[in-house]
Amino acid sequence: MPKQKTHSGAKKRFKLTGSGKVMKQQSGMRHNLELKSSRRTRRLSQDQVLPNADAKIAKKLLGK
Repeated sequence: MPKQKTHSGAKKRFKLTGSGKVMKQQSGMRHNLELKSSRRTRRLSQDQVLPNADAKIAKKLLGK
């Protein structure tokens, strides 16, 4: 049986931590950054843990 290919979109958007959690970039950092407060942009620039229901799907797409 051939090898399973990793989903190209998923590998660009998600990364796995050592403990197996799935991390993603938060939304809201593409445009209109001037009107957002520095506090808000700092918070948005941090990675966020994906919820369990979504993480299960993301792991499947990543082939894990």
